[in-house]
Amino acid sequence: MMPTERFPDLENASVLITGGGSGIGAALTEAFLRQGARVAFIDIAEDQSRALCDTLRGTLHRSPLYLHADLRDIASLRQAAADAAEAHGPISVLVNNAARDDRHEIEEVTPEYWDNNQAINLRPFFFAAQAVIPGMKTAGGGSIINFSSTSYMINQGDLPAYTAAKGGIVGLTKGLAGALGPYGIRVNAIAPGWVMTERQKALWASDDDLESHVARQCLKRTLQPADMVGPCLFLASSLSQAMTAQTLIVDGGFL
Repeated sequence: MMPTERFPDLENASVLITGGGSGIGAALTEAFLRQGARVAFIDIAEDQSRALCDTLRGTLHRSPLYLHADLRDIASLRQAAADAAEAHGPISVLVNNAARDDRHEIEEVTPEYWDNNQAINLRPFFFAAQAVIPGMKTAGGGSIINFSSTSYMINQGDLPAYTAAKGGIVGLTKGLAGALGPYGIRVNAIAPGWVMTERQKALWASDDDLESHVARQCLKRTLQPADMVGPCLFLASSLSQAMTAQTLIVDGGFL
């Protein structure tokens, strides 16, 4: 279920989410809207994103600003961030969430595949941050939240380019935190375990694999997109005002 706690400092905050049209991103888009934030999200999947906006308009009587862009195109990413700031004011919370976890065999990875994978799963995290940092510096602070994954921590072997990117996100988080701390800008990461988005259920989550995975969790249930909402709202809010350069692992206690 979507958390019902209120974070008063998030009301009217200008929030930008990448990959906010489906899966975990859609849950985050809805959650920040419920907090009264002014939410913009970037996504390449136009039909899903517009359907989400229509659904939220019907249920919450408010709608996020949808910005269509391919995050591999840095010029388009920068323009989308500028459009979000123009519509809602300087970004105070950036959530770098977008990712694509395609499985791949080591022998089949070409230099072009590798570069495209990093261009989706790692490179935009830096350039999205770069785009919003000037506004955060002017405002005297902000929160950047980068979504990593536990896949690189548990030696998952069927997507090495992806796990390299997800490990790199933690390094990027720490480097940005060190550089931006003097400006009051906090940078943290969230590492989800196996979250049952529609994509996971359609492509990867067989009954046997899911049963085996949940058996290794302390919490004996599947993780849902809404489970990522509370940690993200916490890191966005002033409740975490002394936290930076940290990674919150949200995996049900996977052993």
